[in-house]
Amino acid sequence: MVWMTFFDQNDWMTQKETKKQLQATKDNIKFLLAKTEAMEQELIQLQSDPQKLEQFAREKYRMKRENEDLYIIERK
Repeated sequence: MVWMTFFDQNDWMTQKETKKQLQATKDNIKFLLAKTEAMEQELIQLQSDPQKLEQFAREKYRMKRENEDLYIIERK
């Protein structure tokens, strides 16, 4: 029992670290699934709403209409 607790390749500390890594991976999966869901909703909005598409193009790609001037103010 002492050998398995401290000296074996699957000792108590290794098991504890493995469980910690597993929990971190599960938390990361939850975060990424939530982010994927939000991105899918945004895609649906962009495909169905022309105003949202224009807003996205203006903000992300700095697009503008021909008769407009574009001023970019960067915050530090």
